[in-house]
Amino acid sequence: MRSIWNGAISFGLVSIPIKLVNATESHSISFRQIHVNDGGRVRYRKVCELDGEEVPSAEIGKGYEEADGSIVPITDEDLAQLPLATAKTIEIMSFVPAEEIDPLQMDAAYYLAANGATAAKPYTLLREALKRSRKVAIAKYALRGRERLGMLRVVDDVIAMHGLLWPDEIRAPEGVAPEADVTVRDAELDLADALMATLGDVEMASLHDDYRDAVEALIVAKSGGAFEPTEAVVEPAGGQVIDLMAALEKSVRAAKASRGEAGAAEGGAAEAEAEVTPIRRKAGAGTGTGSRTGSRSGTGAAAPKAVGGKKSTAATAKKTAATAATKKKTTAGGKSAASKSTSGAGAGTAGANKSTAKSTAKTAAAKKTGAAAAKKTATPRKRTSA
Repeated sequence: MRSIWNGAISFGLVSIPIKLVNATESHSISFRQIHVNDGGRVRYRKVCELDGEEVPSAEIGKGYEEADGSIVPITDEDLAQLPLATAKTIEIMSFVPAEEIDPLQMDAAYYLAANGATAAKPYTLLREALKRSRKVAIAKYALRGRERLGMLRVVDDVIAMHGLLWPDEIRAPEGVAPEADVTVRDAELDLADALMATLGDVEMASLHDDYRDAVEALIVAKSGGAFEPTEAVVEPAGGQVIDLMAALEKSVRAAKASRGEAGAAEGGAAEAEAEVTPIRRKAGAGTGTGSRTGSRSGTGAAAPKAVGGKKSTAATAKKTAATAATKKKTTAGGKSAASKSTSGAGAGTAGANKSTAKSTAKTAAAKKTGAAAAKKTATPRKRTSA
């Protein structure tokens, strides 16, 4: 790999010659600007404002523009002569636990390679010291015309350096957090923990850029003339979450199903059953007064509801049926008593006759009441003359 900077690591009185190498690379697809009408490429040309001539890159330098618009030329030699210890040196200032570094400060990453055979021993010494201490080194260095902050750590058998933003370059998150006062229940946190556990870990090496693959396939198809535009299938965005607990439970089941865990299908079936609302029967259907009456009379059908003047007649009929049942029960009781004892037969017969007489009197009264009710119902209304 090509080095972009040569210098040394200053570790107390120990100096380690190193080369700075980019640790990352961009795989994003670059596009050129073209003229839409004819497809011609649109280029940027660097032209001098004084003579109007295009300037090649070799003749382009740096300059600082002052408030009045005048330019102060700055050369690489001027920058190299600055009285800074970090101009060609990565100066280690302290060692701290890695947890103290805010990931928001992370910037570009570099590999530090030992520059020459004499650098191998001190390079290995610093690497092993970082490993054993389980700390990272905080350093300052100068690159591309400015002093920067860096963090040195061990990656495999190599010392890597992450450029860090200065603390005053990190913006405070003012006005970003929700302003509403929200309370999260323990049950919701438990489900969130279950979802996190179900999703589990991921192999970082297995992740890749799907968008880049799609763009590359698009370029190949269009260059070959076999491109057929198709409408992208976009998953519908979720609406407002009404029941957070239900959403978390469904997410856990979906995560388990995607991983093929047992019990996920049963959970989905249980959810489907839970969402079914049975139609309840109206109160009294097949039960109630009609059923009770039918069971007493020996039939399963409910008695029809009496309307108007027939109400008293139906009540009388009901009383008559009850009286007959009482008479039958009493007579049966008398016969049973007679079969058990001869001496009690006379008393049982007398009691039965007495009950029969009383029932007959009640039946006659009921018939009289029913006749009066029927007569009252049959009486025609008098017409009022006009």
